[in-house]
Amino acid sequence: MSSKKQRRNLLEMSYEDVQAHVKKTDVIMVAMGSCEKHGSHDPLGTDSFTTLVMVQRAAEKADVLYTPLMPFGYSPHHMGTVGEGVGTITLSGETYRRLVYEIARSLIFHGYNKIVFVSHHGSNSKPIDEILRRIRYETGAFVAWYKTPTEREATVVEDLLQGPPEETPGWHAGELETSTVMAYDPDLVIRERMKQDRTHAPKWMGPAFSKKDGTAQVMFQRSENITVPMEHHEYSDTATIGNPFRSSREQGLALVERISDHLAAFLEEVKKFDIKVTQRDYPERAHY
Repeated sequence: MSSKKQRRNLLEMSYEDVQAHVKKTDVIMVAMGSCEKHGSHDPLGTDSFTTLVMVQRAAEKADVLYTPLMPFGYSPHHMGTVGEGVGTITLSGETYRRLVYEIARSLIFHGYNKIVFVSHHGSNSKPIDEILRRIRYETGAFVAWYKTPTEREATVVEDLLQGPPEETPGWHAGELETSTVMAYDPDLVIRERMKQDRTHAPKWMGPAFSKKDGTAQVMFQRSENITVPMEHHEYSDTATIGNPFRSSREQGLALVERISDHLAAFLEEVKKFDIKVTQRDYPERAHY
């Protein structure tokens, strides 16, 4: 009996292995990360590492392949000020949409009918509706964006989080994210730099406005219907939103298992979809 490890990352596989696998399932995941400041205790790759561990585990559970991680995302609000040196790397919305489109069209060309993009970074979801629709309308392929359960959509894991709502446990460099980094590599978390912190409305807006978490909205007269393009440092002094002191590797491993279970169950349902791709050729080849 062979003890050879089953590979599911395209980078680690030969083309013959991919050819054989696509005959078994026409579903593939695309891992979308980011490189941006996450407090002073978590690495810039927090969202990337969180995405990757979820994708790896879900791939094993659902026997689905995945692409290598895209380490850069849509993070203009995390850039900070000129010359500050925070290390964030951002793509423009135009570049990001182009990457999503070309990755998808390449995979469709090779026989995939169902593409599930997976990202832990919430702002990666902002620029992509138009391009996901374009992919579907042009090709007939199924395309979905799976945002890992966190922030305001944390119902899948809320019983695993210790902090009360006012601690925003699922937010930036807080309880959830610090725990998932620990699950990936505990040595990446610098415990002595941990700080518990909250958001506030940008000071230049004055006392009539407030803010309860890291969304693009501000509160005014008890209403949160106002969206403002803000810089992260304008509403988060330490790039931490939450309480990382509640985090642990054990919690991180439990979060990885729960979220990857949810993602794998979704993939199993996607496998059942009867999708007819009408256009596989990759028209961009004509421009090279």
